[in-house]
Amino acid sequence: MTTRHLLLLPGDGIGPEVMGGARAVIDWFNARGAGFSFEEDLVGGCAYDAHGKAISDATMTRALAADAVLLASVGGPKWDDVPYEARPEAGLLRLRKDLGLFANLRPAICYPALADSSSLKRELVEGLDILILRELTGGVYFGEPKEIRDLGNGQKRAIDTQVYDTYEIERIAAAAFELARTRRNKVTSMEKRNVMKSGVLWREVVTDVHKRSYSDVELDHMLADAGGMQLVRAPKQFDVIVTDNLFGDMLSDVAAMLTGSLGMLPSASLGAADQKTGRRKALYEPVHGSAPDIAGKGIANPIAMIASFGMALRYSFDMVPEADLLDGAIAATLDRGLRTADIWSEGATRVGTTEMTTAVIAELDRASG
Repeated sequence: MTTRHLLLLPGDGIGPEVMGGARAVIDWFNARGAGFSFEEDLVGGCAYDAHGKAISDATMTRALAADAVLLASVGGPKWDDVPYEARPEAGLLRLRKDLGLFANLRPAICYPALADSSSLKRELVEGLDILILRELTGGVYFGEPKEIRDLGNGQKRAIDTQVYDTYEIERIAAAAFELARTRRNKVTSMEKRNVMKSGVLWREVVTDVHKRSYSDVELDHMLADAGGMQLVRAPKQFDVIVTDNLFGDMLSDVAAMLTGSLGMLPSASLGAADQKTGRRKALYEPVHGSAPDIAGKGIANPIAMIASFGMALRYSFDMVPEADLLDGAIAATLDRGLRTADIWSEGATRVGTTEMTTAVIAELDRASG
């Protein structure tokens, strides 16, 4: 049997609750012969409490050995005063860096049943299906120097360095064009070439990759600030958006809110394909945070976590029919009017985390006969 080993990292806040939803769906597929095995470990604030660091070396070793990692959420005000290098988010950054996860896929899909939950008019978002591809291991989040210098006389200087090499831009551009070929064949590259040298190189390299290998794909260039404006003006003009680490972080959150709730959206972070096996290191996580204000109340929306497992089915295990089945079960559940608090509206049935998970599994049962 093909190895399908998962490392589950529930993390902090609502993480353990929504990961429970993903586990229930994994169990459903295993009952039908999928053959997933999994183990759980700590990351984020809970790992700091246990080990004094946001992710232990032993956990990192397990992540490197897994076929895919599922992570729920990290952080919360409890850890606001821990040392910067030990903050919960450092665990996530180490996972991305050590696994070589350079490509972050963040879909923004507006289910018809939730079109009225968006902050935009229904006609602008109904049927929305865009994919933001964010470069994940370079740029200002990892560039050096990164420090705060004491200048004396009560003055300090904070330094973050935005840096990109040609190969980093080439591989994310190629990934964007490949994904576009499976969708509507259009890529929009976003940067700030008007004020940033990294943006000048970004446009130059993306253009070269396009001319060399992907001239069949439509390519547009757009300044990232203009792109943010266009995302809330006419989002359906986009298919695949490719951008750097910083702008991808911001633009994907803007796109997420077009759909009605951060609680609805999954993401995938992928590494390069192994030359022998073709497999990629991969981490799947919801776009939402740890939401400590609702942790333990049983009201968190598990759909983004469940859909993140759906992305693992699609991108790590080539189980496309199964991924489509799960996506359809989520849509059918929403069509029935079931809503967690974050997406609830008048006339809908309010449910909690467990009830929403149970409903998705019931739809899987119906769809699979």
